[in-house]
Amino acid sequence: MKACLSIWIAMLFFTSSCVRHSEMQSEGADYLQGVWIQDSIPNQSQMLDYTLHEFKFTCDSIYTVMKVHAKTQRIPDSCYQDGKWTEYAKGVYVIRGDSLIGEGIYAKPNGKYKASGCYRTGTYLPRYKVAYHDTDSLVLESRFDQRPIILRKTQNITCVPKKRWE
Repeated sequence: MKACLSIWIAMLFFTSSCVRHSEMQSEGADYLQGVWIQDSIPNQSQMLDYTLHEFKFTCDSIYTVMKVHAKTQRIPDSCYQDGKWTEYAKGVYVIRGDSLIGEGIYAKPNGKYKASGCYRTGTYLPRYKVAYHDTDSLVLESRFDQRPIILRKTQNITCVPKKRWE
């Protein structure tokens, strides 16, 4: 009887701990829907390295383009490319209070998973505080970098939920 109770408790634990993720997008945050571009960073000409961001929010999906500028070479010659390169990521996000929390992957320019190669690979976990937003401007504060990301909206997008990654 004790063995049966242990098995039942284990089954209850495993079935309650697994969450099936929907294949359909949710609507996401209405105020984020669109394409947002970071034009510059204050004093960027004096920095050894910096990254300019572009975010595309479509429903609960996030697509990120990161334009990296590095004056000092800390990566192999074949990857350095005169200190300018572009990285890509995609994922899903949620807004909790004033936080934007994302989970995704680094990707190739075509959106496919990037398992190896130059620059970042694997899991993409953006964490931002939404410091300010209105209809055409957005300020994010990274949980890992103290420089604010000041963005302007360049395109509106209307969320039409569909199957993920179509």
